[in-house]
Amino acid sequence: MTETRFTFDGQPVAARPGQSLAAALTEAGHRAFRRTAKDAHRGMFCGMGVCQDCLVTVDGVPNRRACMTKAETGQRVETQAAFPRLDANAVLPDPTPARIVSPDVLVIGGGAGGLSAAIAARSAGADVLVIDERRVGGGQYYKQAAGGAPLDAQQAEGAALLEAAQASGAEILGGVEIWGAFDGPLFLAEVDGAALIARPKTVIVATGAYERPAMVPGWTLPGVMTTGAAQTLWRSYRTLPGRRVVVCGSGPLNLQVALELAEGGAEVALVAEAAPSPFGRPLRAARMAAADPGLTLKGLSMIRGLRRRGISVRNATRLVSVEEADGALRARFAAPGGQEMAVETDVLCMNTGFEPQNEILRLLGAGMRYDAAFAQLRCIRSHGMETTVPGVFAVGDCAGLGGAPAARIEGRIAGRVAAARTGHGDGYDLFGDQRELARHRRFQRHLWHLHDIEPRPLDDPATLICRCEEITLGEALAGYEENPGHVGTLKRGTRIGMGRCQGRYCGPAAARLIAAANGEAMNDRSFFAPRVPIKPVSIAAILAAQDALDADG
Repeated sequence: MTETRFTFDGQPVAARPGQSLAAALTEAGHRAFRRTAKDAHRGMFCGMGVCQDCLVTVDGVPNRRACMTKAETGQRVETQAAFPRLDANAVLPDPTPARIVSPDVLVIGGGAGGLSAAIAARSAGADVLVIDERRVGGGQYYKQAAGGAPLDAQQAEGAALLEAAQASGAEILGGVEIWGAFDGPLFLAEVDGAALIARPKTVIVATGAYERPAMVPGWTLPGVMTTGAAQTLWRSYRTLPGRRVVVCGSGPLNLQVALELAEGGAEVALVAEAAPSPFGRPLRAARMAAADPGLTLKGLSMIRGLRRRGISVRNATRLVSVEEADGALRARFAAPGGQEMAVETDVLCMNTGFEPQNEILRLLGAGMRYDAAFAQLRCIRSHGMETTVPGVFAVGDCAGLGGAPAARIEGRIAGRVAAARTGHGDGYDLFGDQRELARHRRFQRHLWHLHDIEPRPLDDPATLICRCEEITLGEALAGYEENPGHVGTLKRGTRIGMGRCQGRYCGPAAARLIAAANGEAMNDRSFFAPRVPIKPVSIAAILAAQDALDADG
């Protein structure tokens, strides 16, 4: 196996073939990748290209996401400065003519729901294009390995789904960053520095969700990351996030990742679950088990696996703060009975639920409703997974948390219905799929009632809310007092939500703050309105798209 070698701030770093820069740097012991305007250090946080905090400069070109950039031999990687300048010796790619596509069905997202939709639409005879931000399909649930055999049955299932999608005849295009969505529908994207313009007859949005963090003092420190980011490092790149790990928050993903990391050789010092023990709520647990005995047994198996390894799972234990401590992190927790505890660790992983990636749906005008139980927007859909915008479908967690099994069924339904809209396939009986989908949704409802994912009110004025613009809770409240109104006035007055991640983390927190201050119930208008571009994009790609649109009329 040929070893990949590059430099980071002049120091040699070795990487295994297929590793991302973030994985290789983490394995080499590097945690901090960039500096902020206030001279704070930041590292990998989300692991999926959402937070924009793992930016590095590669061969003189700034703003490269380490988690999304493959390590290559000879790369010159440097810590990203707060205000980077383009190296005069940087080699920029030549402009590439824009590609214009008009498939019967465009699927946005290559995870469980998107791939299932593509297979279903192709089976009906429709022309299908799948575009995905990641180079390797499978999404955040299946997390395909960059190389080598599948790690377990879950990864093998994802590999089989991806293979089936490829064999169906659907075109699957990875590394695509959508930055614009317009009526029509019309989508503008960038892939390998070139513009991609899509004018599909129908579109199925399957962009998934990203993790909701615990906003406490210190949550932006290098070494603090989402649980999913740690899982990506291990499942995709066989890289441990650290030798000593603490996992906290609420939800089954925390248990799964803690067990996977322990099996991979990490010392899991603590799993802190915010909710009380499910064994103290037998009726709710019994309802969950009745909805899906198989998944319930899988969860119990994870708990047994942790116990066999002597890993402490502390219920009703909530993260309070994180601080640096002699080259490591010290995490402080509030435990039952008013007790406090502190644990030192290399890495702190957090997950307190999920936020749907619904920016594209909202840009297209799809109707939303606020789900107070999950503290998130859910897309309004028909039984055929069609949104309030004709020809626009939504499947999976981008429409509201539902889990991978439900996403696959929703994808199957949307694929067949979208294909029929373009004149492919005959009548499709939804009854069987709808019955199975109802069972999965019932399981999810009971599952999450056993956890505690409701966002906690923020009370420490020093806590950062906007990690991009480095706006604290105190600054946000002061901005609101000076210019009260709605979340838009808060944004204009404080710059909260104006950073590179476009408010994906601070936006929901700001919406809750303003709703509480105004004494209003949360709704779809409580949130920042999405704006184009919804992701950072090069000026060259924007100009190339404009030239192609002008030429195409």
